[in-house]
Amino acid sequence: MRFLGYLILLALLGYGLWPYYAVYQLDDAINQEDTTELAALVDLAAIRGHYKARIADGVEGVLPAGDADGVTHWLRQNIGEIGDVALEQAITLPWARQALREAVGRATSQNPPYLLAAIDYAFFESYDRFLVRIGELGKAPTHVRLELEGREWRITDIIR
Repeated sequence: MRFLGYLILLALLGYGLWPYYAVYQLDDAINQEDTTELAALVDLAAIRGHYKARIADGVEGVLPAGDADGVTHWLRQNIGEIGDVALEQAITLPWARQALREAVGRATSQNPPYLLAAIDYAFFESYDRFLVRIGELGKAPTHVRLELEGREWRITDIIR
């Protein structure tokens, strides 16, 4: 019985350290010119989806609700379509690498930037979501959200 308890404790400890290992891999990946290692750690479709939701929320506040045949409905629809194309062109692996490098640079003033030195907070939001804050609160930190996708922790949002 004691062996089973130790085995469960070891499994919980391993699960708790697992996303920190992904952050360690990310630290190495952002300092390489080749983005193949970074590609395994980033879910671009999810990042684009989160940015699209934030843009849509901003449009809701700017454009008043109108009828289905009105100009505001047409504007909302076209902004959404144009936004999709723009996000696909703007949010790429080099963009993600640069955004993370800039956040680390702002937080530490190191060259080359080391992610592990810039992390101010890193912990679970839930069993399958992990949040990393690069930089101190109140000093324009960057939040990086990782989610467990299958058997890998991947970046699903970069909030600057």
